[in-house]
Order: sequence, then C-alpha cells, then structure tokens
Amino acid sequence: MNSPRTILFIAFLVVSFFLYQNWMVETAPGTKAPENVTSTQSSNNAENSDVPSGSSAVSADVPESDQPVISQQSETTIRVRTDVLDVEIDTRGGDVVSTHLLKFAKTQGSEERFQLLQNSSNNVYVAQSGLIGPDGIDGKEGRPSYNYEQESYESTTEVIEVPLTYTAENGAVYRKIFTFTPGKYTVDVRFEVENNTDKTLNAQFYGQLKRSATSGESGNMMMPTYFGAAYSYDEDKFEKYDFDEMQDKKLNVTSQTGWVSMLEHYFVSAWVPKQGQQNRLFSRVANGNQAIIGVIYPMTEVQAGSSETIESQLYLGPKDQDAMAQVVEHLDLTVDYGFLWWLAQPIFKLLQFLQSIVINWGLAIILTTVIVKALLFPLTKAQYVSMAKMRMLQPKMTALRERYGDDRQKMSGAMMKLYKEEKVNPLGGCLPMLLQLPIFLALYWVLLESVELRHSAFVFWIQDLSTKDPYYILPILMGASMFLMQRLQPTPTADPMQQKLFQYMPVIFTVFFLWFPSGLVLYWLVSNLITIAQMLIIYRGLEKKGINVRNKK
Repeated sequence: MNSPRTILFIAFLVVSFFLYQNWMVETAPGTKAPENVTSTQSSNNAENSDVPSGSSAVSADVPESDQPVISQQSETTIRVRTDVLDVEIDTRGGDVVSTHLLKFAKTQGSEERFQLLQNSSNNVYVAQSGLIGPDGIDGKEGRPSYNYEQESYESTTEVIEVPLTYTAENGAVYRKIFTFTPGKYTVDVRFEVENNTDKTLNAQFYGQLKRSATSGESGNMMMPTYFGAAYSYDEDKFEKYDFDEMQDKKLNVTSQTGWVSMLEHYFVSAWVPKQGQQNRLFSRVANGNQAIIGVIYPMTEVQAGSSETIESQLYLGPKDQDAMAQVVEHLDLTVDYGFLWWLAQPIFKLLQFLQSIVINWGLAIILTTVIVKALLFPLTKAQYVSMAKMRMLQPKMTALRERYGDDRQKMSGAMMKLYKEEKVNPLGGCLPMLLQLPIFLALYWVLLESVELRHSAFVFWIQDLSTKDPYYILPILMGASMFLMQRLQPTPTADPMQQKLFQYMPVIFTVFFLWFPSGLVLYWLVSNLITIAQMLIIYRGLEKKGINVRNKK
C-alpha cells in the first residue's frame, strides 16, 4: 500500500470517527435498556410528583403527589460550607437544592464557582431523599417540614453534621442527618427512626436525582460530551440512560450493588445506596421535561420502642477517578473513555504520574508523547523502511504492468511473487500507522474527559488545555509540521487525484484541529516533530546503505 493512499485512509478514519462520535452523542448515546426496563406513558398528572411509590410493581414509579419541586421549596435553606463544597439544604423535605464546587471556577479566570445543583424557575437539578411506605413521612400529603438547629455551618478542617428533625403525629421521631467531611465530595445521608409508638413502623428510603432534561450541553462536533443519566447494577457495571430513552422506557431493576447518577462534562451527581441488599433502581419523567433517576431500599421495620438507622451516600463533585473509586465500585467509570478505555486508562495514569513530577499538564503531555513515540519507534522504522523498499520496486512493478496489461489475475500473481522474492511486505507502511491510530483516539478521550485538565494552563497563551487554542497558533504549527513531513517523504506515485488530496491534507487537518482541545493539538504537534526527527535518522541510515528515499530537487 503506497504512502499517499495510506495517509488518506487514516485521515478518512479520523474524520469518520469524529462524525460518528458526534452522531452517537446527539442521537444514540450508546444506551442499552436492560430487559426489565418497561415502556411507559407520562400522561398521568401524578407524574409531577417528587416522591416515588414504595411498591415493587412497575406502576410503583408513578408518584402519589402532584406537587412539583418548585412549589414545594420552602423559604428556609440551611447553608453548609466546607473546603470543597458550598451546599444549600431545603428544610422542606431535606433536599439538596444547591451545590457550588469551590475548587472549580465557572469559567477560566472567574471568581464565580461552578454550580452543580440548583433549583430555579428555568433549571431544576436537585438531589432528593426521604422515607416512603406505610409509615413514611414523604407521600401524597407532601414533604415534611423539618426542624433545624441553625441555618449556617462552616468548617474547612472538621466534620460537619447537620441534623434535621421531624416528629410525627403518632410521636415517632424522624431524624435526617447530613455529614460533610473536609476534602471530600461525598455527603453521608442517614435517617434515624425512633419508634415511640406501640406498633411496628414500616418505611423505605428513597434517593433520587431530578434534573431538567434541557439544561445541559453536549459540546460541539469535535468535542461531543454525554449529558444524561447513568447507573450501575449487578448485570452491568456502567450503563448510560439518555433522557430521550427515559421518556420511552422506565428503569425498574433490582440489584444488590450499584448506584444512579446524572452526568455532564467533567461533573457528576450520584446516589450511592447501601450495598448488599435488594435495592430497586427506577426512573420516570415529571412535569413534562424533568428526568428522575433514583433508588429505593427494601422495607425497614422499626419495632415498637426501638430505633433504626438507614444510611446512604450522595456524591456531588468532579469526575475524579481516584476519589470516586473510593466511594463505590465502578463509579469511576463515569469518566467514559469509550471502547478504548483499556488503553486510555494507562495513558491517563502515565499523564498523571508525569504531571506529579513536572507540575504542568502541558509538559506531561509532551513527555507522554516522547515516551509513546519512543515505544513505537520500531514500528515507525519498519514503516519507512517498507516504504523505501516499495519505492525501489517501482521500476519492476511498472514493467509488470506493461507486460500483463489489464490481466488483473496474472498481474496480482506476479506482484505477489515479486514481493516474496524481494522480501517486501506491501502492508508494512500501513500497519504501523493503523496501530498508532488507537493511541491517538485514546488520548483524545483522556484529554476530553479528564477533569484534571479543565482550566489547566500550559505556557503563554494556552491557559486551558481542555479547550481550543484561542489564537489557533498550535493548529497552524501542526499543519506546518505535516507539510514538512510531506516534503521529507518520497515523491508519491499515486494517480493525480490522490496527489492533490495528499497535498491538501495539512490544510484539511489544520481546519479540523482548530476546534480540538489544545492539549490534543499539542500532542499531535510534538508527535509530528518527533516523527520528523525519526524520519531524518532513518533516512540517513538507509542512504548509507545506498537506498535513496528522500525527494531530490
């Protein structure tokens, strides 16, 4: 396979990949409903509820109350501030209605912090929880109004506990306690039920995430990102569940492991239930455009005169793989590296290790590129040696074409015999490039998905490696390096059309790379520069053997 055709083929694969990636995000984000996800229609007015039913039947997902979230929010919220979280808890229902991530700016250089959860007239994104069932305090009558000790808590060094208390008419006391730990994005949420009655109480814990389905972004064509729900259960460690699919099918699975979550670029919210019990994962759509995904515990019995504690966890933070891996198994898979995750994960670990040494993600990308190119040097050498041998065979191949004319069968046999006699692999120039393509795609996902690179500066004008170069300097330099690589390669022998396309490849790639993350363009530029150096070394060695492969003007 000749070099121009190979490069055009690789270019076609790259462009096709990005078009396919964008199409998947926009129309079919790779979701796959399990067998026990059931079809539904949201015509029932009860779909506006905040509270699920405790029944295990499919119809149990239909709520019992018809009051929407906005109308149920009280005027009193409790503010909790740690070193990483700034949270507001509504005293009605004890829902988390606002979360700011203090370590993350809303935009590059902004003093305003990134807001994950919020409850406004045009954007609902809240984390709700409560107790349902025969003796639950959340139901068709509404949500409980909790008593509280203070309206504000703040500490960056000590654990904060926020107790909310509700006393039912029968004398039973329900305590909802939030625990915040310095440096952690995980909030422990526990219910303590004190049964002061003379009968057994039965209640079920539920935790759910409710979000306006139109409040997120999916990036642009070159950097598409997933916006929607996801969950994990016994049969599948990570499953996306798009809002469109949620409209058509309700989630209703029972699992002893797993979690439910809402995802967006770089950030995630997730309810993590107690593992090892028969929890039910569910979903529904409320108020027409509000997606809900949640979990319901098995029934908890509280004997007369005794008390029981029901525990869960709520993660509100960045897609930090190390932090999420400590919370529950498979939560770190919300950092979605696609089908090349097995290659992307070690690349990220290498990047992370190098960054810990050089304290600059841009330098870490450069060092990673050097290491990758060094490991692939034998393939690169084999590629250009094969190209050189193929060029030496061109006179003999021309003679074969003249001899056999249009007899393709004889021509093919003669060429295979020639390759065998000269010990040349016609695919030798193509396979090394194909093997390098997965590395490029894996690194693309790493730079796209890793929150560590968000707003990470390199040098001078590159202040955010996760976004495009604001002045397009790196893409232009990358295009220039591709042009130089072309000049160093042997004169193509392809047909005129291929030659024209080959000449325009630097321009085409430069245009595509204008919107790529600057970190990825930096990788490609450094990779090209190293390739140029390797080409000069390889060509010099071949020329010493009397093999001329470079263009002579």
